[in-house]
Amino acid sequence: MSKANQTSATEQMPTFETSLKELEDIVIRLESGELPLEDALNEFERGIQLARQGQKTLQQAEQRVQILLNHDAQSPLDEFSSDAE
Repeated sequence: MSKANQTSATEQMPTFETSLKELEDIVIRLESGELPLEDALNEFERGIQLARQGQKTLQQAEQRVQILLNHDAQSPLDEFSSDAE
Protein backbone atom coordinates (compact mmCIF):
# COMPACT_ATOMS: atom_id res chain seq x y z
CA MET A 1 0.00 0.00 0.00
CA SER A 2 1.41 3.37 -0.96
CA LYS A 3 1.88 6.19 1.54
CA ALA A 4 -0.99 8.16 -0.04
CA ASN A 5 -3.33 5.18 0.28
CA GLN A 6 -2.33 4.67 3.91
CA THR A 7 -3.09 8.31 4.69
CA SER A 8 -6.52 8.23 3.05
CA ALA A 9 -7.38 4.94 4.75
CA THR A 10 -6.29 6.36 8.10
CA GLU A 11 -8.37 9.50 7.58
CA GLN A 12 -11.47 7.42 6.78
CA MET A 13 -11.09 5.20 9.85
CA PRO A 14 -12.33 6.95 13.00
CA THR A 15 -10.28 6.58 16.15
CA PHE A 16 -11.34 4.13 18.84
CA GLU A 17 -12.40 7.01 21.07
CA THR A 18 -14.44 8.67 18.31
CA SER A 19 -16.17 5.38 17.52
CA LEU A 20 -16.93 4.79 21.20
CA LYS A 21 -18.47 8.26 21.55
CA GLU A 22 -20.59 7.70 18.43
CA LEU A 23 -21.72 4.34 19.82
CA GLU A 24 -22.70 5.97 23.12
CA ASP A 25 -24.71 8.60 21.23
CA ILE A 26 -26.50 5.88 19.26
CA VAL A 27 -27.44 4.07 22.47
CA ILE A 28 -28.88 7.28 23.92
CA ARG A 29 -30.96 7.89 20.77
CA LEU A 30 -32.21 4.30 20.70
CA GLU A 31 -33.08 4.31 24.40
CA SER A 32 -35.07 7.53 23.98
CA GLY A 33 -37.68 5.55 22.05
CA GLU A 34 -38.43 8.56 19.86
CA LEU A 35 -36.89 7.30 16.60
CA PRO A 36 -39.11 5.95 13.83
CA LEU A 37 -38.59 2.23 13.28
CA GLU A 38 -36.52 2.59 10.08
CA ASP A 39 -34.23 5.17 11.70
CA ALA A 40 -33.86 2.98 14.78
CA LEU A 41 -32.88 0.01 12.61
CA ASN A 42 -30.31 2.13 10.76
CA GLU A 43 -28.89 3.38 14.05
CA PHE A 44 -28.77 -0.18 15.41
CA GLU A 45 -26.94 -1.37 12.28
CA ARG A 46 -24.37 1.43 12.62
CA GLY A 47 -23.98 0.58 16.30
CA ILE A 48 -23.22 -3.05 15.48
CA GLN A 49 -20.58 -1.94 12.95
CA LEU A 50 -18.95 0.34 15.52
CA ALA A 51 -19.02 -2.34 18.21
CA ARG A 52 -17.36 -4.87 15.91
CA GLN A 53 -14.74 -2.35 14.82
CA GLY A 54 -14.04 -1.47 18.46
CA GLN A 55 -13.76 -5.12 19.41
CA LYS A 56 -11.25 -5.71 16.62
CA THR A 57 -9.21 -2.69 17.71
CA LEU A 58 -9.16 -3.91 21.31
CA GLN A 59 -8.13 -7.42 20.23
CA GLN A 60 -5.23 -5.99 18.22
CA ALA A 61 -4.14 -3.87 21.18
CA GLU A 62 -4.31 -6.91 23.46
CA GLN A 63 -2.20 -8.88 20.98
CA ARG A 64 0.42 -6.15 20.93
CA VAL A 65 0.53 -6.08 24.74
CA GLN A 66 0.89 -9.86 24.87
CA ILE A 67 3.76 -9.75 22.37
CA LEU A 68 5.54 -7.19 24.52
CA LEU A 69 4.92 -9.09 27.77
CA ASN A 70 5.87 -12.52 26.42
CA HIS A 71 9.24 -11.53 25.06
CA ASP A 72 12.32 -11.87 27.20
CA ALA A 73 13.46 -8.46 28.44
CA GLN A 74 16.88 -9.11 26.91
CA SER A 75 15.64 -10.12 23.46
CA PRO A 76 15.07 -7.59 20.65
CA LEU A 77 11.51 -6.64 19.79
CA ASP A 78 10.06 -8.15 16.60
CA GLU A 79 8.27 -6.07 14.00
CA PHE A 80 4.51 -6.06 14.66
CA SER A 81 2.28 -6.74 11.66
CA SER A 82 -1.44 -6.12 12.14
CA ASP A 83 -4.08 -7.93 10.13
CA ALA A 84 -5.48 -4.57 8.98
CA GLU A 85 -2.51 -3.81 6.72
